[in-house]
Amino acid sequence: MNQYIAILRGINVGGNRKIKMADLKALFAELDFTEISTYIQSGNVLFSSAKGEDTLALGDKLEQAIADTFGFDVPVIVRTVEELRQAVATNPFYASPDSDIERLHLTFLKTAPAPAQLDVINQINHSPDKFNVIGNHAFVYCSGRYSESKLTNSFFEKKLKVPATTRNWKTVLKLVDLAGN
Repeated sequence: MNQYIAILRGINVGGNRKIKMADLKALFAELDFTEISTYIQSGNVLFSSAKGEDTLALGDKLEQAIADTFGFDVPVIVRTVEELRQAVATNPFYASPDSDIERLHLTFLKTAPAPAQLDVINQINHSPDKFNVIGNHAFVYCSGRYSESKLTNSFFEKKLKVPATTRNWKTVLKLVDLAGN
C-alpha cells in the first residue's frame, strides 16, 4: 500500500469553497482510495492506494473529482508520506537548535520551479522573514505572524510560476505523525 497526503488550497476559509471533511473522505473512497483520514478543516487528507501513482497525476485527478463533485476548483498538491518526511528532515530553519516552530511554515509547490525562476526569487530579500526553496518545497521562517509576511502563497506562485499552498510547521509535523511509521 502506498501512503499519500493531499494538501488542498483554500477550502473552508472565510465561508468560501466549503467542503465537509466527511464529504471529502467519501469522495476519496469513491476514487478507490483506502485508509482515508483528514486533519483539520483546511483540507489535509491522508490516504492509501494499492497503485503506486504519480503524485502530480494524483493531484490533477483529485482536482477534477472535486470540481465535478462540489462545483468549484480547488488546487490539490499530493506528496508521498516519505516525501513529507524528507521535507521535515530538509528544512534548514528547523535544524537550528533555537528554532521556534511557531515561526516555521512549509509552502508546497505543485512542481519544482524552473532554474530561471529560482534565480529570480533568490535575489529577493524580505528580511527579517526568510525562505529557502529546495526542490518542490519553500521553507519559510516568519519573524512575526505569517498573515503579516510577504512570503505568501501568491508570492511564491507569481515568482516561481507554479501553484502553491502553505501549512504551518505544527500541521506538517502532525501530518507526519498521523501517517505513522
